Amino acid sequence: MTEGGHLCRDCFATGQSTKAPARCLKCGSPRILHHPELFSLSIAHIDCDAFYASVEKRDDPSLIDKPLIVGGGQRGVVSTCCYIARMSGVKSAMPMFQAKRLCPQAVIIKPDMAKYVGVSRQIRSLMDSLTPLVQPLSIDEAFLDLSGTEKVHKAPPAISLARLAKRIEDEIGVTISIGLSHNKFLAKIASELDKPRGFAIIGKAETVSLLAKKPITVIFGVGKVMAETLRKDGLVTIGQLQQRAPEDLMRRYGEMGARLAKLARGEDYRRVSIDRETKSVSTETTFFTDLSDFDSLSTALLSLCERLSERLKKQQLVGDTVTVKLKTAGFKSRTRAQHIMLPTQLATTLYETGVKLLAREVDGTAFRLLGIGVTGLEAATGVDPVDLIEPEIARKAAAERAMDKVRDKYGREALVRGKLYRQSKTREIKPETDDDDRTETQ
Repeated sequence: MTEGGHLCRDCFATGQSTKAPARCLKCGSPRILHHPELFSLSIAHIDCDAFYASVEKRDDPSLIDKPLIVGGGQRGVVSTCCYIARMSGVKSAMPMFQAKRLCPQAVIIKPDMAKYVGVSRQIRSLMDSLTPLVQPLSIDEAFLDLSGTEKVHKAPPAISLARLAKRIEDEIGVTISIGLSHNKFLAKIASELDKPRGFAIIGKAETVSLLAKKPITVIFGVGKVMAETLRKDGLVTIGQLQQRAPEDLMRRYGEMGARLAKLARGEDYRRVSIDRETKSVSTETTFFTDLSDFDSLSTALLSLCERLSERLKKQQLVGDTVTVKLKTAGFKSRTRAQHIMLPTQLATTLYETGVKLLAREVDGTAFRLLGIGVTGLEAATGVDPVDLIEPEIARKAAAERAMDKVRDKYGREALVRGKLYRQSKTREIKPETDDDDRTETQ
């Protein structure tokens, strides 16, 4: 048996052995890591355990031993749930009515994003103390590259990460799971192997054999449609991909085939980068009651466009592709997109493009969710170039920017578009949840 290093995750004692001792010889803890490459790997993925639920349980100890769901009301979805609730089959993004049916005894709390963002920043600060190479993926997960930090911390990355996990648990009150490997793809897979409060390792020597047993769906970018295409071609596990020549996969699936061939063998040369390119910005809302008429839906769309425009302006971005997302009462999604000739951040342009896409879908179907997003992003360079080309658009742009100045000075409610003002008076449209804003990065 190959000798490897072992590490106690509670007192951080280390040693060399052919297998992990049952308990730490120093403190008696059973939480022992053992791996032949334990002290030579430096790429990590950190994922907070049931983050929103963990924060809520930290703040209310009476919830510790109860199933907890964080999410919207009867018509919303599960944002996250604790591991007790997961034992009943509840999972993230599940419709709330279904979650209640599976776990009727669950305590349900609406999300408090401001609180979660604050905790996330605390955790990020501790990550930054380990390495400048921290790449956040979302509010509760990030990649870290600890290459070259051994001299600074006087410890290999595995020990620094174990200390970080304990510090986050002791000082912040939530737990994390760690995946440690030789690239980002494998570190992400490793972090899912030992949840919650876990620490898993995938070394170079075991990469191909370990991946062979995994389903193809663990490869990022393989969604339901691609997975079904691969299944029809007899490809279900990564091991089956490994048996195909890269040239065959490229001929069959093009660029995606090349990715599949490399990742199936654990080849991922992406760096942990603090400068991530923003891929999309979007916002959506779930209605308290289903909407089917064009006037109500288009009014809701206008409100979303204003919110989206504010975010694009704040981030100094413009985009050239507008996407409208709808979800029916039966939870079937419809997504429609349109490319525009010149990138924009104007609510007026976003709405005029989005409402045309919306009009094609309004056929009497009742919708429970509406969203709009922008892709094809680039840095804004001041005024939209359309201001200099189309006089009518220039007029609308000038009016919108004048509105922005008033709102910046006196608040959002200082100026309200007529269509939205009429909505506020009649109260015909009532969102059940606050707008869900998302920024996706790579």
